[in-house]
Amino acid sequence: MTVEDILVADYLYHIYESKAEDGNVVALRGLHCRVKKGEAVAVVGPSGSGKSTLLKCLGGLMKPSSGFVSLAGNNMTRLTGKELVELRQRTVSFIFQEGNLLPNLSALDNVAQPLRHQGVSPRIAKAKAREMLKDLSMEHRAKARPAMLSGGEQQRVAIARALITEPKLILADEPTGALDPVTSVQVLDIFKELHEKKEVAFLIVTHSREVADFADRILELRDGRFVAQRGGDVDLSDLEAGEREIFMDELGTLNLPPDIVLQMGGSGSYRVDELTTGKLTLVNVDTSTLNSVDSVLRLVDDCPACGFTYSNEETLLCPECGSSRPKVSA
Repeated sequence: MTVEDILVADYLYHIYESKAEDGNVVALRGLHCRVKKGEAVAVVGPSGSGKSTLLKCLGGLMKPSSGFVSLAGNNMTRLTGKELVELRQRTVSFIFQEGNLLPNLSALDNVAQPLRHQGVSPRIAKAKAREMLKDLSMEHRAKARPAMLSGGEQQRVAIARALITEPKLILADEPTGALDPVTSVQVLDIFKELHEKKEVAFLIVTHSREVADFADRILELRDGRFVAQRGGDVDLSDLEAGEREIFMDELGTLNLPPDIVLQMGGSGSYRVDELTTGKLTLVNVDTSTLNSVDSVLRLVDDCPACGFTYSNEETLLCPECGSSRPKVSA
């Protein structure tokens, strides 16, 4: 870890134990992740790829089965429960799809609660909470309890609660997923201001092109591993093989995104045609497969991950699960 890193994870594994016939589920597989101070990183990937587990492990809400997680220079895997809570309170805030508001408190008290845990007086905490609600056009609902709020309103309150402590890092799971377009723009404007003017770091799980465009880097997560990354100047819908970096782990395992596998000709045997420093050329030894790659390819009609039916001929990313839209022979 360097002084520039706010969050680091190395060799991160998480296994959900199960007595079912299929056995245990490996959600994270030796994952590596680094977020610099003030950097915004978006994570995209299909449902079941490990995104929610990743956020919980990185934020100290869930202990990984093995591996190392460091937040602001502190090894979270070695902290006591009290130390971990104190570190989270002064460093990181969470925004989850569910909102996770306290049902017996008003919107105002929900937003003020993190400051109260830090010892801030009720008067100051509520004054700051009221300002946060105003920024998100929720001041008129300050006295309402969560049950009286719509899903979008609950999410706005949850976002206000996450921002009120002025965290150094925000971990968010689809922060604009339940919001209308106007409110989504408001939230992204707040995120951009925090990112650009106060150098707040973000790690955001998202399927939204607008949210991903806000990020400095986009990481592609599949089957518990980061398989590729793209810079923030690359459109989320641009999934051409030459537009993103592919990751290989320390064991030499190379996990390719599905669209690249199809472009290469699918699974099978490959021959090393050229190997030099920084360059590897593979040739499919199955000529019948190669012939199919040379034929006309078309985008599939249904998402292979979740079954979503595409209506737009040019859509390259599933709006439901974030999976790459592969091509098949016409």
